[in-house]
Amino acid sequence: MRVAPVGGTAVQDHVALAEIELCGELIIAASAADDRLSLESIDEVLRVAEERDQGGAASGAQ
Repeated sequence: MRVAPVGGTAVQDHVALAEIELCGELIIAASAADDRLSLESIDEVLRVAEERDQGGAASGAQ
C-alpha cells in the first residue's frame, strides 16, 4: 500500500473545491427546508444572480 508523502505535495483543484462547497450549501439548505427547494431557492443558494450580475458587468466594461 502506498501512502502519500507528508510535506505539501497535495494538489488543490480550486474549481472542484468550490463545487464541493456549493454542494454542501445546497445540502444544508435542503435539510433546513420544510419541503423541496424551489428553483428560485436553489439559484439563491448557488448565488446564480450574483454570478450573472458580475459576468454582465465584466463583459460590459470591455
